[in-house]
Amino acid sequence: MGLLTQLITAPLLPVRAALWAAERVAREAEARYYDPRPVWAALADLEHRLVEGEIDQETFDREEDVLLDRLSEIEAYRGPDR
Repeated sequence: MGLLTQLITAPLLPVRAALWAAERVAREAEARYYDPRPVWAALADLEHRLVEGEIDQETFDREEDVLLDRLSEIEAYRGPDR
């Protein structure tokens, strides 16, 4: 890049920096949202609560369906190659 190009584009540096930061935050949020580990942990906790008698079978089935739907969403997003 020449000196003239740097001088012309210098006022855009704050905008580019903000866009770069926003893209990084969005990527990190997406990675956390589509991470299956918290869902698996919630399923294990749900089963533990059922075994300990904290919840009944109906509650377990309802919450398990929600978590399994979430896992399906994650798997669909990640695809077979991830």
